[in-house]
Amino acid sequence: MPRVVSRSVPSQEAAPANEADAHDLDVVAIGSPLLDVIELATSEQLAQTGLEKGSMTLIDLPTANAVQQWMGAPRFVSGGSVANTTAGIAVLGGRAGFVGAVADDEVGRTYTENLRSAGVEFEPHLSESAAADGLGTGRCVVLITDDADRTMATYLGAASTLSPEGVPTSFVARASIVLLEGYLWDVPAAKEAMRHAAATAHGTEGAVALSLSDPFCVGRHQREFLDLLIDDVDILLGNEEEVTMLFGVNSYEAALEAAEETGLLVVMTRGAQGATVLTARGPEEVPAAPVRQVVDTTGAGDLFAAGLLYGLTHGMGPVESTSLGGMCAAEVISHTGARPEADLKSLAADAGLLPG
Repeated sequence: MPRVVSRSVPSQEAAPANEADAHDLDVVAIGSPLLDVIELATSEQLAQTGLEKGSMTLIDLPTANAVQQWMGAPRFVSGGSVANTTAGIAVLGGRAGFVGAVADDEVGRTYTENLRSAGVEFEPHLSESAAADGLGTGRCVVLITDDADRTMATYLGAASTLSPEGVPTSFVARASIVLLEGYLWDVPAAKEAMRHAAATAHGTEGAVALSLSDPFCVGRHQREFLDLLIDDVDILLGNEEEVTMLFGVNSYEAALEAAEETGLLVVMTRGAQGATVLTARGPEEVPAAPVRQVVDTTGAGDLFAAGLLYGLTHGMGPVESTSLGGMCAAEVISHTGARPEADLKSLAADAGLLPG
């Protein structure tokens, strides 16, 4: 597939045969393989953990164990932000791959089997340093309060050992779009791994998307993320708070103005207000997809990205792709967990977003 660039509709011009054949995967995501440990919690229980409501906090293994001690019957799902995105793309009928570091342990093997069973090509990196340091496969404790908000406490474990050597060039080169997870910017070696992936994508006429992941993550790495927008990134994904924080402004309007100056395809989600996508015609607002009841916002951004990137890699324009992303997000927030439970492809066809 030809490169998906800037704010334009994906080009329908034919690419050279060797280039088009090489991109046999729609998306390859680089991120943190984390076992999600999901539990409902009251506001009082959340306060007892000391975690900041609505945030993602990096924790060590003893803290992860302490938080889990009071959890009654949590659900376990192979997750991680962009891993959820690849699973969503697979449900839509797309072709997705994932790169991340796990430990050679039971959790890591279960994680690998689970993600592959979801239809994702997973290239696990088994780090020698993780084994030497006794790091297990990472996990993310997700606490869901009755307002459907989610608070996450993440132990990266082996995921923190991802390095450029763990990102197979030949695998990344197969992608039309390479998706980088903002969370991984908390890991110094992973920064170089993601820069390596971006360079590989651009060297093979692929595009690079960056998910800002979390407002606190943006706060930690604002300057570096802005630097990435200059040469490394083609597509920027984030919610209104993240994008506003990234550009150091105080309003939605100012964030749009700053985003327009980048020349990138920027998609900003706004919860119940839908999303705004910057196109060649300027900002366009896309209404939120209807949802009967918001149960759990975990994975909303991940599945939004799945629909958006699926659309962009299947000949859809930015606005139509954003609508598909909104539909996928609406499905995942209607139940607990960050994986879709319905047939997204059928839902999209019924909504007129895909051919039946």
